[in-house]
Amino acid sequence: MSVPIEICRAVPKVALHDHLDGGLRPATIVEEAARVGHQLPTTDPAELGAWFFEAADSGSLVRYLETFDHTIAVMQTHDQLRRVAAEFVEDQAADGVVYAEARWAPEQHLAGGLTLTQAVEAVRDGLAEGMAACAVAGRPIIAQQILTSMRHGMPTTEIAELAVGYRHDSVCGFDIAGAEDGFPPSRFAEAFDYLKRQNFQFTIHAGEAFGLPSIWEAVQLCGASRLGHGVRLVEDIAPDGTLGDLAAYIRDRRLPLELCPTSNLQTGICERIEDHPFGRLAELQFRVTVSCDNRLMSRTTLSRELALLSAAFGYTIDDLQRFTINAAKSAFLPFDQRLVLIDQIKAGFAAVKAG
Repeated sequence: MSVPIEICRAVPKVALHDHLDGGLRPATIVEEAARVGHQLPTTDPAELGAWFFEAADSGSLVRYLETFDHTIAVMQTHDQLRRVAAEFVEDQAADGVVYAEARWAPEQHLAGGLTLTQAVEAVRDGLAEGMAACAVAGRPIIAQQILTSMRHGMPTTEIAELAVGYRHDSVCGFDIAGAEDGFPPSRFAEAFDYLKRQNFQFTIHAGEAFGLPSIWEAVQLCGASRLGHGVRLVEDIAPDGTLGDLAAYIRDRRLPLELCPTSNLQTGICERIEDHPFGRLAELQFRVTVSCDNRLMSRTTLSRELALLSAAFGYTIDDLQRFTINAAKSAFLPFDQRLVLIDQIKAGFAAVKAG
């Protein structure tokens, strides 16, 4: 029997792969677009939410990424970034998330005159505002930011250096994002080498829209701590479950996979959740985690993703706890704080089970 979504909402959750510019409230987009004169497909929040899902539900990563033109357009000032970041935290907490990492690309948010540091500080302030409001409301949550470079842009160390500069001030990691095919992780080898010298954590989008060569580069050339998606690692697994060398290495190293089921369907990994590689990867005991990627474009929440997986693969609440602890183990938090987070998750699941 699958776990109902009400139970999924009640248990504590960890969101590792959630794009700040992919999780805006439709009403916020409408309000901020009106202020800056940005034209939207519709100004009705409900219709706009439906438009984002339908536009993203194309099977193409490139088309999927086009929907961000509208969200990024209303994230160009300090107040806009602060608002979006605060609402990110509030929406995650309302869904029962107790730890979240918001990833975004500062270089895309300078059109309003902000500097890179001003943009990062605006998001920092918004995350802090959201955490404070949630604490008052009795829904405590920890939220940090991951800074990303756009992989199709000029490969520099600028954003990596920016991330390190704010390592003790809300920034917990680095990533590269955007269209994967034609823009391999190795383009940013200099940035990743810099991060390793600085003892700084990073994840890499790899194996989402492109296959094993992208994953191999992310792991072996760049040294990723986690894999953003990594779903196409299944291409290195034989029908009888025999692992290829890369898949075996990743499983043996316990490298976390930031899997985002609904988003992966939208970008063409398969047509049904029941066919998603998550089931195979979990069965073979990879360190699988569950995230949303872009809640607006996928019209989803982390609770919904867990409920969909439970219905598709028969996962119990104990399975969902295992996936959540996998995510907590993989969080870009200091070790002692991860232990506290894991204890919090175990206690929260126990309370729901006792019910």
